[in-house]
Amino acid sequence: MEETKDSLTFKGVAERLTLGIARILESMPGVVDVRFAEREPAEKRSLLSWEQKNTCILPEDLRDFYLTADGFTLTWSVKLDDECVPLGCMMINSVARLFPLLQPVSLFSLPNAPSLADLDWEENSTECGSEQAPAAPHFDSRSRIFELDSCGGNGKVCLVYKNCTPGVVAQQSEIWFLDRSLCWHFLTATFTSYYRLMITHLGLPEWQYLFTPYGPSPQAKQWASLYQPLTFRSELSLADPAGDSYFNKLDPTRAFKGKTKVPAPKKKPPAQCILGNTAKSQGSTGRHSGTKR
Repeated sequence: MEETKDSLTFKGVAERLTLGIARILESMPGVVDVRFAEREPAEKRSLLSWEQKNTCILPEDLRDFYLTADGFTLTWSVKLDDECVPLGCMMINSVARLFPLLQPVSLFSLPNAPSLADLDWEENSTECGSEQAPAAPHFDSRSRIFELDSCGGNGKVCLVYKNCTPGVVAQQSEIWFLDRSLCWHFLTATFTSYYRLMITHLGLPEWQYLFTPYGPSPQAKQWASLYQPLTFRSELSLADPAGDSYFNKLDPTRAFKGKTKVPAPKKKPPAQCILGNTAKSQGSTGRHSGTKR
């Protein structure tokens, strides 16, 4: 009896934690194998240990999330030709896997070995592709960056503390996306806003690239238009008021219409030929006038 009550309690917590997205996915055509990983809450001492180790204060909403569940994983697949193909993945690393993006330099590494800090050659760097965007994080000691989601190798969603001072506890954090070209893109100011974005986009492949100037790949756009048509179309309209800049504007009536051939210009004869012809015409005119007389 107690086990049944505990399972029902956890099911209610999971329902509120996922905002009911699992039921929505199961009702979609072609979606199969929706899996939500059950995780126990994180202990307070593990959160305190992480903060002391990294000299950072976890934001309150992220702390409350970890005290509810130590991480988040929800995956789903689609059925294509009697075969299950993994498609969606929503993930937030646990406290134990909330690693710094920049690992400390090893004692055995070469002194002049290249690192991510070499990319900070601009003093006032901004978000890639935008001049009025907030200042982008740095790969050196000015920022403390921790990986929330590896995005299946398509980039990294990171918890970022900017304007850090060595030895001083960092408190203000933001959520940023680091794409495969190592370019930063601002996502949200709070973890709660990012969590809602992740749920809204169903964990579709490369959904974070919707917040970049170049957008996701054509294949990812096809999946988004299939399983997220309303949100996908509204985001396209926000990026372009016309809303159809990403589609081929092909008019078959014009594309396959026969082209009218332009007549080639006639070549003008040389000046000598013109003079000769003129003289001949005058001679013939004289003969005709003589015969009439």
